[in-house]
Amino acid sequence: MTTWLSTRLSAQEVTIAYDGYTVSADLDVEVPVGGFTAVVGPNACGKSTLLRCLARLHRPSHGTVLLDGEDIYRLDTRTVARKVGLLPQSALVPDRMSVRDLVARGRFPHQGMFRQWSQADRDAVDGAMTLTGVQDLALRPVDQLSGGQRQRVWLALVLAQDTETVLLDEPTTFLDLAHQVEILRLCRALNEEQGRTVVAVLHDLNHAARCASHMIVMRDGQVYATGSPGDIVTEQMVGEVFGLDAVVMADPVAGMPMVVPATWGGRPRP
Repeated sequence: MTTWLSTRLSAQEVTIAYDGYTVSADLDVEVPVGGFTAVVGPNACGKSTLLRCLARLHRPSHGTVLLDGEDIYRLDTRTVARKVGLLPQSALVPDRMSVRDLVARGRFPHQGMFRQWSQADRDAVDGAMTLTGVQDLALRPVDQLSGGQRQRVWLALVLAQDTETVLLDEPTTFLDLAHQVEILRLCRALNEEQGRTVVAVLHDLNHAARCASHMIVMRDGQVYATGSPGDIVTEQMVGEVFGLDAVVMADPVAGMPMVVPATWGGRPRP
């Protein structure tokens, strides 16, 4: 198993804006090294925008994003890409590109004028495909795969990049329940078995509470709370952040907090 460096990623007094409109202001976020952090909150609260900022895809209008103590926007692209991998929403792939060719693109940060394709690159691609269970799809065009298969292929590309920190923007969107669980199990294995730092934007509070060791709860562009799921997933938080009257109880399988709506169709459910 790779011995990871202690890559630290944080945002300090960060303000993020699009076309003059401020999405988030004065954010302070610390990503725990070696943890699984879930970023949760209602739609349009700034979750994905924060992740893009941490990934160096959207420069803040104020404040600093630090990677290993350095301003991430002063580092060159390859340096960042060797430390932080990103699985974006709705990733696009060229027509007819094979699974293996797409996953191999994850090795780009490790190439250079004097460093071309090597056995280490082949091993990294093979390992990523094996870990995500897509090795049997190697020659298939990505655009002919199911949604769950495609998501595993994209995750393999990120893993082939061989970074300590992996950022995932809504990795379970548009997947059925079985495929959601499959992807989240894989993400948890990356954290627990490989020691990678994982940060995932998730919509499902129950999935987040079960998988994550750390949570960042956002509301209206601000950080509402941070901490362990057991500490911050409460009925008060669900009501104030999501506007939902809910009961929070122990998950009968994992023992973590589980959110159950207290009403159904506007009336208490019998």
